[in-house]
Amino acid sequence: MSFYALLKLNPNPTRHDIEESFDGNLCRCTGYRPILESAKTFASDCCSSQESLCSTESSKSSCKSAFLNEYKPYDPSIDRPFPTKFMSNDYKEMPLVLKQDNYLWIEPTCLEELLKAKAAYPNAKIIGGNTEIGVEMNIRSFDYSVFINISNMIETKSVEIVELDGNKSIEIGANITLSSLIESVKNLKKNSPLHHNRLYDSLLSNLKWFASRQIRNFATLAGNIVTGSPISDLSPILMANNAILTLMSESQGPRQIPIRNFFKGYRSNDLKSDEILLKISIELPNNELTFIKAYKQAKRKDDDIAITNACIRVNLNKMEENNYVIDELNISYGGVAPTTIYLSKLENKFKNSKWSDEKLLEAILDSILDQVKFSYSVPGGMPTYRRCLSVSFFTRFWYQVIKELGIKTDNLDAKNLNNLEEIERDITRGIQDIGLINSNEHALGTTNAHLSALKQVTGVARYVDDIPKQNQELYGALVMSTKAHALIKSVDASKALSLDGVVDFITHKDLKHNQFGAILKDEEILASNEVFFAGQPIGLIVAESKKLAKKASLLVKVDYEPLEEIITIEDAIKKNSFFSFKREIKKGDFDENTFVVEDGNKDEFVFEGTCHIGGQEHFYLETQGCLVIPKNEDNELEIISSTQNPSEVQKEVAIALGIPMNRVVCRVKRLGGGFGGKETRGGSIAAIASAAALKLQRPIRFILDRDVDMLITGTRHPFLGKFKIRITKDGFFKALYLEIYNNAGYSMDLSCSVCDRAVTHCDNVYNFPKIHVFGRLAKTNIASNTAFRGFGGPQGMMITEMMISEISEKLGLDPNEIRQKNFYKENDITHFSMPIEDWFIPEMWNTLMESSQFKKQRQEIDSFNANNKWKKRGLAIVPSKFGLSFTTRFLNKAGALVHIYTDGTILLSHGGVEMGQGLHTKMIQIAANTLQIPIDKIYIAETSTDKVSNTSPTAASVSSDMYGMAVMDACQKLSERIKPYREKNPNGNIGDWALAAYFDRVNLSADGYYQTPDLTYEWETNMGRLYFYFTNGVAVSSVELDLLTGDHTILRSDIIMDIGKSINYSIDIGQIEGAFIQGVGWCTIEELLVQTNNNSAFTRGPGNYKIPGFRDIPIEFNVKILRDKVYKHLKTVKSSKGIGEPPLFLGASVFFALRDAVVAARKTNGVTSPLTEFPSPCTSEILRLACEDSLVKKSKVEPKVTRNNLGDEVEEKLWAIRP
Repeated sequence: MSFYALLKLNPNPTRHDIEESFDGNLCRCTGYRPILESAKTFASDCCSSQESLCSTESSKSSCKSAFLNEYKPYDPSIDRPFPTKFMSNDYKEMPLVLKQDNYLWIEPTCLEELLKAKAAYPNAKIIGGNTEIGVEMNIRSFDYSVFINISNMIETKSVEIVELDGNKSIEIGANITLSSLIESVKNLKKNSPLHHNRLYDSLLSNLKWFASRQIRNFATLAGNIVTGSPISDLSPILMANNAILTLMSESQGPRQIPIRNFFKGYRSNDLKSDEILLKISIELPNNELTFIKAYKQAKRKDDDIAITNACIRVNLNKMEENNYVIDELNISYGGVAPTTIYLSKLENKFKNSKWSDEKLLEAILDSILDQVKFSYSVPGGMPTYRRCLSVSFFTRFWYQVIKELGIKTDNLDAKNLNNLEEIERDITRGIQDIGLINSNEHALGTTNAHLSALKQVTGVARYVDDIPKQNQELYGALVMSTKAHALIKSVDASKALSLDGVVDFITHKDLKHNQFGAILKDEEILASNEVFFAGQPIGLIVAESKKLAKKASLLVKVDYEPLEEIITIEDAIKKNSFFSFKREIKKGDFDENTFVVEDGNKDEFVFEGTCHIGGQEHFYLETQGCLVIPKNEDNELEIISSTQNPSEVQKEVAIALGIPMNRVVCRVKRLGGGFGGKETRGGSIAAIASAAALKLQRPIRFILDRDVDMLITGTRHPFLGKFKIRITKDGFFKALYLEIYNNAGYSMDLSCSVCDRAVTHCDNVYNFPKIHVFGRLAKTNIASNTAFRGFGGPQGMMITEMMISEISEKLGLDPNEIRQKNFYKENDITHFSMPIEDWFIPEMWNTLMESSQFKKQRQEIDSFNANNKWKKRGLAIVPSKFGLSFTTRFLNKAGALVHIYTDGTILLSHGGVEMGQGLHTKMIQIAANTLQIPIDKIYIAETSTDKVSNTSPTAASVSSDMYGMAVMDACQKLSERIKPYREKNPNGNIGDWALAAYFDRVNLSADGYYQTPDLTYEWETNMGRLYFYFTNGVAVSSVELDLLTGDHTILRSDIIMDIGKSINYSIDIGQIEGAFIQGVGWCTIEELLVQTNNNSAFTRGPGNYKIPGFRDIPIEFNVKILRDKVYKHLKTVKSSKGIGEPPLFLGASVFFALRDAVVAARKTNGVTSPLTEFPSPCTSEILRLACEDSLVKKSKVEPKVTRNNLGDEVEEKLWAIRP
């Protein structure tokens, strides 16, 4: 829709226009590049630029001509026009008043009507763009009864230049949309002097990053001001430039107030209840020595709220050449107080001070910090970072003004004037190199498109909540715990049940069996006597509408008796709070001298360290949910679920309700993403809804809102690693002891299996002669953490790569030298007794070093870093080895069912779930290849437990392997059955052969089955084969880091993957890029936080949890597939490999490139100590503070230490922490 809107407004967009149009769209699983590349085929400059690669065969997908054989070119003239019957030449706006239930909607057409309405309803909610009210009513549970919609009023939307007493001002109608304001300011710039344009540029600077294009199209300037957000992107600009607000009411008329006096407290202001904000006036600078800049720093550059923002304005007087003095200094900040603030004390404090005096800079910075003060526990968190940003912004401003003035002094280092501007990205580009397609197979090894692709991009594809409303359907909303750990004293739902339309309140008493769990039955479906995390489900309100169910759920009163709460792994270690599960693997002999370096031994060292790795929210686009339809006889239930594990849902529901599994059918058409998050957590959701459906004998729709989903369904496990390593001075590993802890949450779920994969991936691609690894599960009071793409493997590899980076600094060695010296070789044995086979990592490493021009990049980056103070670049190369198989042996099995109909069409069913990864497409290819028939003859309707029973979850990247083999087995049986008819009629088709077989009473249905062979590993003995094979890869990434803010961009990423002989290269490339970007998010910007005042998850939606957007992908992104290799040991479908999870860890190449940039910054800043305990994700806060420059040091906020009633010392906590 965003792209269509762009084409409607601009039928001939440039590539830059296209890239700018997608802000506000989130879909990290695609890797974004496919969307950009397809969109760029519409670009007017698609093939005209010098760097265009459209002429090359390998990249022709980015060229307009690529699709012209398959699709018609876009012609805006044939778009469906606006219906003429709705057009009117004499239409007049008329006021509108609507009333329904308890709500009143008023639409005035002019200012007079608006003022009358506001006088009559002073507490009415004024709606301009309506971008805030949805959050207020749906998330914050605000309730308004009267709304005044002014979006169609013209009077208050103008932008004009007015002159009063010889001074010019820009006068902005308060109801103007931000997009319209942008266009108006751009038009004003065309004929304005430089000093006016400095104000306009400051407005445009922050407006560019204000929310998303979709929001800017509707949000108004008045709304942004009146809501009083302390992180408003515009209020600092208005305040620094002394904007005047004109307020107006019917009774008192207009009054004016400086915006500096408008805000009274957090989200409160001086606007009277019957007043409106009419217009904003900003006096324009009157000379060329007025400089204005606006700044903003957020967790994600695109579509994000500010952490801190600012506007700085200085008026200078020229005394002589190279000598400019301050006349007036205006500084305003957002995000450093409950309101936007203006530093009035600094306005004239430095009057007549020489601007280029570095002592002046220090004095101003100190004065800023005197006024920007935080407690350690300040709301919003990040106290040191926010203070540091306040002085970093001014530092940038000071040097920018010096550069614009051309001031030159003996003390001024020229490096300080280089690259002062914020990071700007170039147009994205790249190459997908899959080599030549030379498959001898009928339908395998191709680049076929995903068979549901067109359905998905056109909105035809149906998901659970798209299913039309059922007859007598009811809706469910959870009542959840507000405490992280407490006894439940009482639950009172009487107020909720008294509302008309509320049907029932489902509790644990409505369940025959209330225990569930993937491995241990250690969770309650609905809490009975005790809650173990904030958000734990206690009951389900069932009502006639979703809105009513949510409203009623807030009326259920629960009384608690608080108990001790444990949130972090460190807390769990202190309190010895662990699950009984332990995992230990040892290779080599260890004794008390293993980590003792003898006196006089200067050739070996022992290092110890700690690695912190944060969790990650799945953020699938379709939240978890289900539609349960009772069949009204024999306790039959049909469950349409958003799950990766239909058999698990079927089983959990049957157990919870005390009915046989054969009465429950679970169906899945497709998922809007899963990433492991829908492997186990959907069972309890379905059980709750099913209890209501069976009890009431009515369909129940139970779809989690985003905030509820993020609160209760768990995340990727946070990890803590503690290492002790013995290593030679030349970088050869001798021995490693490693303790690995994961934060399991309050229940086991799959945490033990996640731990298993972590302890068997901590070697990554390296041979440790001796290794002793020990895994534990921390038991804490957060939602139970669960499966996530990679399943512990990325965390295990991350710990080792962090260790290598840290010890390389201590040894003074290149980390890549250490990596190469310790690579596994063919036939080496891992610490879990598995042989290294079909091993191409060393070759892939060398190939990528050459194709990525690693040495050249290194030289260019070193040169850049030597000549730039405020920006540094970094470079890193990271390998990955990922084991394919469930570590739980019995799950490595699969089934399929194939029907051939007499018209020659085939219905294929298998136990795997399509969740965007292309599984169904690959299964159809395998069936077509086995039967030697066209792909379009085969159809997969859905995944259903009444077609293929007792299935394993679609997880572990093995579904193509397992279900592919099962499909092949079934199709081979059918192929043998129709073989006589094919031979008898070689010129016939599948319909002819099927019909002939039908008349001969041949069975045209066949089931297929497969169990992965050779998996013999026993944990107790550490013997046997754990994984079927490894999927391997290497990635190189380079980055640019803004040292003043911690902002960064990925300059380039190159990947090479060994995926065997692919079934479908297009799908696999998409999986590689999507996994990589998800991995980038995991280790850079996706930060989970828990509020310490109530130990509840703070990150519950896109407002405060940031996944990568379009601007977060590499500017240059090159992906290469390893080709033409012989796989002696691979026993999969035509030697293909699983690809869903293995590339994710390669996103860590960006993390280590950023670390490289930080190390360069620290050296520039004179920091000689190695960078230790550099955590993941390395957010802008982590990156900025790790530089340890003078601005960081002087901004430091320390926690206060007090004593409690028992006399114990208690240290002040941050407002929010990582779990």
